[in-house]
Amino acid sequence: MMQRTQLKREDVIGILGEADDAVILEIIDTDATPEELAAARAWVANDEPLINLGKHLAKDRVARLVEILSRQEEQQPGPRGERE
Repeated sequence: MMQRTQLKREDVIGILGEADDAVILEIIDTDATPEELAAARAWVANDEPLINLGKHLAKDRVARLVEILSRQEEQQPGPRGERE
């Protein structure tokens, strides 16, 4: 049986770039792997192309990570500093 690699703060920052501490902790608390976080990031950035390629919608931990990342993305200021 393969051992799962737990996410660490450095993993999250390496995959997402800088993020709020609360978001980083929430991501780590999902018990996801770095691969699952990378998959969730791909879904948030490119959901239509992934669906068009026949990829199944995200499930389980990846789906939870997609929720967290989507919420974070919505809270980010737009190009002029306003929230979307």
